[in-house]
Amino acid sequence: MKKIASWFSVCLAAVIGLVSSSTMVEGVSADSFAASAQAYLLMDASTGSVILSKNENEKLPMASTTKIMTALLTLEQADLDTYFEVDAEAIRVEGSSMGLTEGDQVSLRALAGGMLLSSGNDAANAAAVRISGSIPAFSEVMNRRAEEIGMRNTHFVTPSGLHDEEHYSTAYDMALLAREALKNDSFRELCSSRKTKLTFGDPPFDRWLSNHNRLLSYYDGCIGVKTGFTKTAGRCLVSAAERDGVTLICVTLNDPNDWTDHANLFDYGFSLIKEVKLTPDTDGMKLDVVGGEANQVTVSAPEEVSVSFLGEEKKIESKVLIRQFCYAPIEQGDVVGKICYQSGDTVLAEVPLTAGESIERRVTEVELSFTDRIKAWFRKWASMLEQNRND
Repeated sequence: MKKIASWFSVCLAAVIGLVSSSTMVEGVSADSFAASAQAYLLMDASTGSVILSKNENEKLPMASTTKIMTALLTLEQADLDTYFEVDAEAIRVEGSSMGLTEGDQVSLRALAGGMLLSSGNDAANAAAVRISGSIPAFSEVMNRRAEEIGMRNTHFVTPSGLHDEEHYSTAYDMALLAREALKNDSFRELCSSRKTKLTFGDPPFDRWLSNHNRLLSYYDGCIGVKTGFTKTAGRCLVSAAERDGVTLICVTLNDPNDWTDHANLFDYGFSLIKEVKLTPDTDGMKLDVVGGEANQVTVSAPEEVSVSFLGEEKKIESKVLIRQFCYAPIEQGDVVGKICYQSGDTVLAEVPLTAGESIERRVTEVELSFTDRIKAWFRKWASMLEQNRND
């Protein structure tokens, strides 16, 4: 294997397959699906590739799907299970509720559950005030997080999703948000639960809340995410489903037929996307070591990696990026590079390359202490005497 003299440089580029780089399935009209939706999008969660969409960048109200962001920010806080008294003013809000009343003691984790299952506007407001001190301050946090995620056409005003002319998003941005939120284990667990037990009240007691997302029962493999409705926004739904190692995200905005449309879009997406298992090739791959007891270290990788992609399997491009050399000491398992599997500009998977064994740092005589040098001299002298006796 050839190595290039850059710190992290491409040293191998082998073509082992090709995937269509198109973000839209050719030959399929967007109007064939979700005809009643004002906007929709179907995305491969692993790569972020868009499979099919219509008006995906149109700015529209998104109602309570807003709570995906609010719940994610809530679950990213410390002390999720610490109880506190809800702000009395914050919970005085119209619309859906998890049942908070003045004086209730509640935790942030319970509030996230109240948002994702019961779509509680009271829960969203209570969490916002607890985290940021006020709803306007929390909306600033929401917008900063949206920018980090890459939601370029989104602006949050309320944590609940109640209508405001300056509160909007797009089907594409909401898919990005769902993709990010599903990386949070607590979020994924709550949004995929058909019902869950939450503890809150004055004093706190156990209650069972049911999930408003009927798709959890309606579609096999559904893993959430969030429903939404206002008179202005219409029916909004962000959902995800998993099958054979592939996860898809679907968003519909202002769609009166959302349950059926999501099921049909998922079926279509799963008919196209396949999971492929690849075997990283590190046979004979070694990395030079500077200042070690050994001059080289073997390079290891996982035995197998799974990638998902659209269309018929033909070619997937594989690139190895690795250090030119590394300094001792090296611990077995230290990351020294990566293998990147991609189709065009779309990264399908990144596999870490790691040191196959530990390499101790070579200690020279100059680095030894005075006492250690004396000991080393005596050992050398004793060894010479022993050799003379043997001769």
